[in-house]
Amino acid sequence: MRPRCIATPPSQGGFTLIELLVAISILAMLSVMAWRGLDGMARTEALTRQRTDDVLAIQAGLGQWGADLDALVETGDVPAIDFDGRTLRLTRRDALESAHDSPGLQVVAWGLQDGRWTRWQVSGLRTVSTLTQAWEAAARWGQRPSSEDATRQVAVAAAGDWQVFYFRNDAWTHPLSAVGTAGASPPAAGTTGTGANLPAPPDGVRLVLNLSPGQTLSGELVRDWARPVLGGGKS
Repeated sequence: MRPRCIATPPSQGGFTLIELLVAISILAMLSVMAWRGLDGMARTEALTRQRTDDVLAIQAGLGQWGADLDALVETGDVPAIDFDGRTLRLTRRDALESAHDSPGLQVVAWGLQDGRWTRWQVSGLRTVSTLTQAWEAAARWGQRPSSEDATRQVAVAAAGDWQVFYFRNDAWTHPLSAVGTAGASPPAAGTTGTGANLPAPPDGVRLVLNLSPGQTLSGELVRDWARPVLGGGKS
């Protein structure tokens, strides 16, 4: 007698419930790790881009600061440079009109506006009256800017404080205590003078800028400038 073969149903392939739960958990963990990696990369890229923009803005601002000082002009009607402890004003050649036979002048002011180190200017000055008006407007901008001043100013960097020092007689001194010429004191802010009453420009200017914390660039920044005629250049 031959034994009888009992047919068994073929086993069905697939995953058990536990295997599915394990697989879903692993996929969820991989997704979280991938998301964190992408988020970290995006944050790093944004931080790098912001830092690059801040560095370029500071470099452009310091470059403009040096260019303004290089182009100082003594007119005999207003001081070539004046710092009242809040705003620095100066008269310079008009770079936009340098190709003309008789280029005009610019009055430039630097100061803090709304927590940012800012530059202000008026260009195309060709008469004494327009020069003195622009000089006085620069002083008013430093105290209380008007809506019209918004079109004349450019913010450079966030800063909490800034100071300026002059180099005269082989020493750095505060402009308010410095004497421009023998027996002559710097004129008060918003005023003008003529001839011997005007102080002579300093041999050098030191900028001390305290960049605000909480940004990609912060801390104290120091920049020295020397008059080109002295052969010292800029540093």
